[in-house]
Amino acid sequence: QVQLVESGGGLVQPGGSLRLSCAASGFTLDEYSIGWFRQAPGKEREGVSCISSNDGSTYYAYSVKGRFTISRDNAKNTVYLQMNSLKPEDTAVYYCATRRVGYCTLYEYDYWGQGTQVTVSS
Repeated sequence: QVQLVESGGGLVQPGGSLRLSCAASGFTLDEYSIGWFRQAPGKEREGVSCISSNDGSTYYAYSVKGRFTISRDNAKNTVYLQMNSLKPEDTAVYYCATRRVGYCTLYEYDYWGQGTQVTVSS
């Protein structure tokens, strides 16, 4: 049974950092790629970043490039999203998702976590 559990969200001041975790079970990261998404109130869901299962290649949305870093620990079956220089517009519920594909993509994910709230405010 594929499951994803996000953690690490919270309240942080502008310019601060958070590290989100996505703990996976029921599959391994060398077969399934992982994407991070976010959804702010009243806005559509946005793809933030992804990491491929085959070679660990990554992709970042323009809005977070240079500030966010996605990584994975295959031994822990966990993917991380390090978020630095956070801005109020980064406030959203962050979700991780997975699909059984070798490449990095932000489309057509099959399994989703429950989300974790990130609030950037002074």
